[in-house]
Amino acid sequence: MVLVVVAPCVDCRPTKANAAFTFAWLGAGQGLSSVGHMRRLCLLVMGMLSTGMLIAGCGGTAPPSGQANPPASTTAPGAASGGAQAPVPAESNPAGDIPDNIAFVSYTNTAGKYTFTHPEGWAETTRTTVVTFTDKLNGVQAMTGTATTPPTVDSAKTQDVPALTSSQAAFELRGITAVTFPAGQGVRIVYRRNSAPDPVTGRQYRDEVERYELVSAGREVIMELYGPVGADNVDAYKTMISSLRLT
Repeated sequence: MVLVVVAPCVDCRPTKANAAFTFAWLGAGQGLSSVGHMRRLCLLVMGMLSTGMLIAGCGGTAPPSGQANPPASTTAPGAASGGAQAPVPAESNPAGDIPDNIAFVSYTNTAGKYTFTHPEGWAETTRTTVVTFTDKLNGVQAMTGTATTPPTVDSAKTQDVPALTSSQAAFELRGITAVTFPAGQGVRIVYRRNSAPDPVTGRQYRDEVERYELVSAGREVIMELYGPVGADNVDAYKTMISSLRLT
C-alpha cells in the first residue's frame, strides 16, 4: 500500500537521511506555528519519501524523484509508522558495534553542498541531496535544507518530537540537548524505534538513533546515526558528526 501525504511547505527545498527523516501528520484543524516549522516538516517529509514510504508535495509540486533509502530515522524503511507497533525487545548482546580500528573516508554531496567522513566499506545510496550509508545493523543518513534560525530544545519538544512520534515505529524519546558543531548550531535528539523487518527473516531490532539538526548561515543539515540499542558506537558517531561541514 502506498501512503500519499501532501505537506505544506514555504520556500523549502528537498534535502534529507536511513532509517530516515521525519514527517508530521497534519490532521484536520492542525496548523503550523511558523515558517521555520513548515520548512522542517518539509525536510521530514522528504526524508520519509527517501525511504519509499511517502509521496510528498512541497509548495504544491512533487519533489525530485528520489531522496535517500536509509535503514533507520526518519522512519525505518518498511516499518509501520507511529504507535502502530509495540517496542521490540533490545538485544542483550547486539552485534552492532562499529570496530574501533575501522578506517574513515570522505564523502561530498555536491547537490546538497555538504561533506563528512564515514566508515570505509559501508554501502552507499545517494539521491540528489540525500545520502545513506549502511552496514549490517548500523547506518548514517544526511540531508540539507533551508532554515533561518537554529532549532532549540523547546522547539524540538513542541515540533520535532510530535512529528517523530507520528512517523517512527514505537518511538521512545531518550533526550534532547542543545549542541554546536562545525556544521552549525542546533539540537541533538536521541530516540529509539523499531527497525524495519529483515527482508529475509522478518526480524526487527530496537534501534537507538542520534538525530542532529544543525543550522548555519540560513542552511540546515540533518544527520541521523543509528544502530541497535546497546551497541558501542560513541567514537564512530563522534567522528562522523564532528566531520560534517556545509560547503
